[in-house]
Amino acid sequence: MLRLSHMSQDIREFISPFTELLAFGEPTHREHAHTLDPHELFEQLAALGYRSIALESCRIRGLLVDDYVKGGPGDLDAVVQEGFSHSFGEHWPANRALVAWMREYNAGKPAEEQLTFCGFDFQTETTSAPSPRPYLEHARDYLGVEADLGTDDERWSRDEAVLDPGRSPGRSEEAARFREIGTDLLERLYRLTVRDDAWNRAEAHLTAGLSLLRYHRECAEPNPLAVRLNRLCQQRDGVMARNLLDIRRIETGRGPTFVHAHNAHLQRTGSSMEMAGERIEWFSAGALVAPILGDQYTVIAGTLGRNDSFGLGEPDEDTPEGQLQRRFVTWGMTKDVPRGRTRQDTSPEMGYFPLDEHLLAGVDALLHVRVGRPVTR
Repeated sequence: MLRLSHMSQDIREFISPFTELLAFGEPTHREHAHTLDPHELFEQLAALGYRSIALESCRIRGLLVDDYVKGGPGDLDAVVQEGFSHSFGEHWPANRALVAWMREYNAGKPAEEQLTFCGFDFQTETTSAPSPRPYLEHARDYLGVEADLGTDDERWSRDEAVLDPGRSPGRSEEAARFREIGTDLLERLYRLTVRDDAWNRAEAHLTAGLSLLRYHRECAEPNPLAVRLNRLCQQRDGVMARNLLDIRRIETGRGPTFVHAHNAHLQRTGSSMEMAGERIEWFSAGALVAPILGDQYTVIAGTLGRNDSFGLGEPDEDTPEGQLQRRFVTWGMTKDVPRGRTRQDTSPEMGYFPLDEHLLAGVDALLHVRVGRPVTR
């Protein structure tokens, strides 16, 4: 039985003095409240000394947003359009509001007190991955060396490069040459002693380019579909984990980092899903960073009772969501983990991951939204 006294909207009850990376998950990307509520909590966290936020969006594109929130030039709508991947800018008004609030918060503050915006996701989309060229070129130009990185970007970025091993450039002589150039650039970069913001950005671009080369190399392997999807999902979360650790390295000494993404990327236990008729299992980014960070990593999973906009009805009372539904009026957090039968009223189109024993074993607390809202305006 859940205890009412252990439900709260006060984030201070769910973090410890050791928390350096506070992760908030959402059970589906098709629901708006799980974006609004954590962003409101980030405003509370900023008052508690948190100085950065990392979202499930491309790390490199996020640099544009970070420049803007720290007073750089640009138009808000254009920055939101270009600075988020996976359509998380144009269709998520809460993200637009977050960027506007961060810019206003930072105005007039010294650099050490300003909030930093980060993406921590890979550059890939669902069925495509970009060319590694611009990422390698950024590092090449920063280092001031000569290296020919000319290529046909469309050859890399078309859907077939990911979906058809025979049409992927990942095993080509050009890819091998790019890997050799990228490795040399990385060695040169790490020999430098001055490691300022420009160095950090060069490293982010270079590791992104090398990660894309590994991803394209995997796309070129003629493996069975289940093996292929497992390895690609694992590569993505591996990049996410590295990005989170890099962000913490850069932010150490300024304050903890707030992270927001799908539960499947943040839980300490491994993740799984059905994709293209196959059962896919992989180690989440949370499962990879948790052993390294220990009690510095706190994860709060998002859960949803009902959302009429995409057909998610009231949960059965014997499910974990059903038990939470009876205890919350709007939304709130709890450390009391409910037990029960996994809800069965979902469909793949909803993108909703119901609470189950495996997920609950990998989180510290839950944020439950009783009735959700659509992501569209």
